[in-house]
Amino acid sequence: MTEHVADSHDLIRVVGARENNLKDISVEIPKRRLTAFTGVSGSGKSSLVFSTIAAESQRLINETYSAFLQGFMANQSRPDVDVLDGLTTAIIVDQERMGANPRSTVGTATDANAMLRILFSRLAKPHAGPPTAYSFNVPRRIATGAMVSEKGAGSKQVVREAVYAGGMCARCEGMGSVTDFDLTALYDAEKSLNEGALTIPGYSMEGWYGRIFRGAGYFNPDKPIKKYTKKELHDLLHREPTKIKVEGINLTYTGIIPQIQKSFLSKDVDAMQPHIRAFVERAVTFTTCPDCGGTRLSQDALASKINGKNIADLCSMQISDLADWIRKLKAPSYAPLLNALGDTLDSFVSIGLGYLSLDRPAGTLSGGEAQRTKMIRHLGSSLTDVTYVFDEPSIGLHPHDIQRMNELLLQLRDKGNTVLVVEHKPEMIAIADHVIDLGPAAGSEGGEVVFEGTVDKLRTSDTLTGRHLDDRAAVKTEVRTANGVLEVRGADTNNLQNVDVDVPLGVLAVVTGVAGSGKSSLIHGSIADRDGVVTVDQTAIRGSRRSNPATYTGMLEPIRKAFAKENGVKPALFSANSEGACPACNGAGVIYTELGVMATVESTCEECEGKRFQASVLEYKLGGRNISDVLEMPVTEAVGFFADGPAKVPAAHKILDRLDDVGLGYLKVGQPLTTLSGGERQRLKLATQMADKGDVYILDEPTTGLHLADVDNLLGLLDRLVDSGKSVIVIEHHQAVMAHADWIIDLGPGAGHDGGKVVFEGTPAALVKAAKTLTGKHLKEYVAAH
Repeated sequence: MTEHVADSHDLIRVVGARENNLKDISVEIPKRRLTAFTGVSGSGKSSLVFSTIAAESQRLINETYSAFLQGFMANQSRPDVDVLDGLTTAIIVDQERMGANPRSTVGTATDANAMLRILFSRLAKPHAGPPTAYSFNVPRRIATGAMVSEKGAGSKQVVREAVYAGGMCARCEGMGSVTDFDLTALYDAEKSLNEGALTIPGYSMEGWYGRIFRGAGYFNPDKPIKKYTKKELHDLLHREPTKIKVEGINLTYTGIIPQIQKSFLSKDVDAMQPHIRAFVERAVTFTTCPDCGGTRLSQDALASKINGKNIADLCSMQISDLADWIRKLKAPSYAPLLNALGDTLDSFVSIGLGYLSLDRPAGTLSGGEAQRTKMIRHLGSSLTDVTYVFDEPSIGLHPHDIQRMNELLLQLRDKGNTVLVVEHKPEMIAIADHVIDLGPAAGSEGGEVVFEGTVDKLRTSDTLTGRHLDDRAAVKTEVRTANGVLEVRGADTNNLQNVDVDVPLGVLAVVTGVAGSGKSSLIHGSIADRDGVVTVDQTAIRGSRRSNPATYTGMLEPIRKAFAKENGVKPALFSANSEGACPACNGAGVIYTELGVMATVESTCEECEGKRFQASVLEYKLGGRNISDVLEMPVTEAVGFFADGPAKVPAAHKILDRLDDVGLGYLKVGQPLTTLSGGERQRLKLATQMADKGDVYILDEPTTGLHLADVDNLLGLLDRLVDSGKSVIVIEHHQAVMAHADWIIDLGPGAGHDGGKVVFEGTPAALVKAAKTLTGKHLKEYVAAH
């Protein structure tokens, strides 16, 4: 058969890409193949894959909708690239957490809960109602009213009562927990409102809250709260939303507690800003709802069962067990539904998430777990010729699970899809049909294509990735001796089975095991809250375009004070978010022009030329440099600048030293956080928290986002921490970190209820010698390749 011209479009062509640090690069990516994008963290991989290829694909799809619909969508500007040819629909499967809505669970985030609700509405006895009767997000509603129907010359009136069945527990409103407020944390009863009695973040009498409290007329704002009558105190704390008029403006007055529930408690605690989170933890007590027992469901929904189990029982089962239960259910007339539900649950198991339960809050999933949960909806998809974009799918995976992930990626490719993977792990790079390596280094020294070709050719190339692809660490021959232990006794958090273990102090201790074996439950549940323990976890850094390493680490404060002291002016002048901001762009450095449904145009501010500061502020110098020059410095240059001489600022130098220590020497001091890669953000967080006073450091997968060449630097940093007298506990899957440990605690043998036990304690050499656990077998293979 002669080839059709339509079959010749087998490449995605990128010409002249300049997003972030990309230096006008051009590449050709084969379609219907698996392409791995490699390079050090910050070399430009995400800028090419996510910010250029995937972003343009999504923008073009959005443009196919009407202007009316586009008005409801997020505006996306065209990436900075000359030509993008051969694009197909892009589906992004990234590491973003699955939202912080406390009503979202693993079941609601996938189709599993919806299918379970349909199943119960058809088969459960006693019958509770339609699928909504089994949903904890739908309240039960009762409506009564008269309906008049006109017929011929007369009319007929019918009084009806309609019941809309919902499964929400009325007591906790489907949250599973009820809240109790410590009133002493909300206000100081000795003071009046005008004297600043309220101690809730953001509740100031200076702004709108003050005008509403004074204008509502429910209480005297000059009267101490302890002298309020019962009605006044009720109005202050509990009054339901009421329309009021203040100074001729229509407003709504709501009591403090309903307002807090709406504004603060509608979010997951882990997603709150630190000061809000501290207030909530101080002021609010969460207890399991006594009416539903934490199941979130009404009594009608809980009483309705299939084979003796209600929907809450099924949602609390481990998914691998639930899959077996569904497969054994005999209901021929509902076979299509049971097969679809069974396939979805089997997908969880095949992707290594069989240890989860459907009632697990989505906000508690790690980045790797969230990414794999998002993958589930695509595994059974009939779509082909789609571009799937993955951001380090190996994150959070034990070497045992990486093999299964590889099989799933190859399945997607073999269905006729283009698979683009940003990855650092050699085991995942090895399965690629094509590799594009970016570099040669990171930040301003990266953004170039240094290699394109097969994995075998990459091995023989002289790029950083090529040289390190076959690196294997050797097991330590000499290990440090512990100078004490942290005792853990009877640990039973999540799936832990009454674990007793001694975690050694004064050494590098590594906690290993397959995903879901209980590593985080053991360390975060039994050690992280103790005095003198500093935890560097995987929670994301949130920051706007105005945030940068200087503001995030607190380094800007001493620098501003040094500039102010040197020039005899106020420190606020040296902040682009305060008095020193350029008036034309308000310190943003760019001007945004809104064009309705069209993409917002971003252009450099002509007044300050993107420097963000007023011209008069830039005349003030410290050590011959102005504040804009300092923010443009790479960290390595700034280390020397603030070390001694006229610009000596010890507080800033200390922070810069730590940034250099974690391998961020190439970053600019004032580089916006929004331009940093995931790996760079994690190391920025590590550098910041290293300043916390503590004797024990817990690091949760610090190799996330690290290139093979950077893992050596991380091991050096961990050694320096231990040698300085600290104890370091690392939760990790990377074999190089395991081999470098002084002591390993291995959990397993499997995940979920098949894990939760300590299956090995000892040195890496002893683990390799025994090779009885999954970790031991994979570590033995790894060091054998050394």
